[in-house]
Amino acid sequence: MSSERGDWQCTGLRWDHSGPTLSWRHPTRGERSSPLPPDRPLSFTIGERRGCVGVRRGGRHTPCPEGASLSSSAVSAQCPQCARLDRSHSVAADTIADDPRPYDVYLAWFGPDLIKVGITATEREGVRLLEQAALSYALLGRGPLMAARRAEAVLGAALAVPDRFPYAAKRSARHALPPQSLRAAQLAALHERARGLPGLPESLSVMDFRPVHHDAAFHLERLRPPDGTVEPAAGRTLTGTVAAVAGPDLYVRTGDGRLLLTDARQLAGWPLSAAPPGATTTVTVRAPAPSGPDALF
Repeated sequence: MSSERGDWQCTGLRWDHSGPTLSWRHPTRGERSSPLPPDRPLSFTIGERRGCVGVRRGGRHTPCPEGASLSSSAVSAQCPQCARLDRSHSVAADTIADDPRPYDVYLAWFGPDLIKVGITATEREGVRLLEQAALSYALLGRGPLMAARRAEAVLGAALAVPDRFPYAAKRSARHALPPQSLRAAQLAALHERARGLPGLPESLSVMDFRPVHHDAAFHLERLRPPDGTVEPAAGRTLTGTVAAVAGPDLYVRTGDGRLLLTDARQLAGWPLSAAPPGATTTVTVRAPAPSGPDALF
């Protein structure tokens, strides 16, 4: 990380088809981004105060009018006021009904019992699935926004396909990854059932089954269950190299060989500056949560 970034606020992790980047905003210098390829050195110290990142809409940024502070543990990097404003004109929050763009209906695979339905603007070309950390997916159909919404509801009612899962469930399923053939077979079976539903809107163009897998994009071959999860806090340092990135999750390999998981949603809002040469990792690391049957008790 560049040393000039002491006054730069991290605004989170973003994806496009070239890969993941950390995004930054400066009050006078504008916005920048730092690519996160595997093995890139990463060494930063967290600033003194985590602040609301404001609202970004239509390529324009509106700062938080209150300059609100945020809890270090909050997943959202927006204060309640900015979050309400953001969701007041949002497809995800179902507060837009007149968007003229075409939308895709997708089936996303996160684990053997974790397949969800969702919609995304066609022009985004699947980037939404990278952001969600879907391991595999297939498009079901394409059409106007309301037709896509209707199809999403039909699958939920007729096939009990949910439109969301707790993120922790997606994250834990990532480390017992079945082969692409099994993922594709499970998606194909659900895709075929969905295509045959009588309630799909006529304005939705149903698509042939073509699975997409994100093993290479996420560098899943480099992953194993992490040794712990980073808890960002003022004045603490994280140093190591990028091991992999999946959705908002940044996996960092430290100098002592640990693999640490950092939820980049919790980095957003913090000022991050380059750590001095020779710095060591001083962030608090939470031990891994139990998995398997013991996790139920």
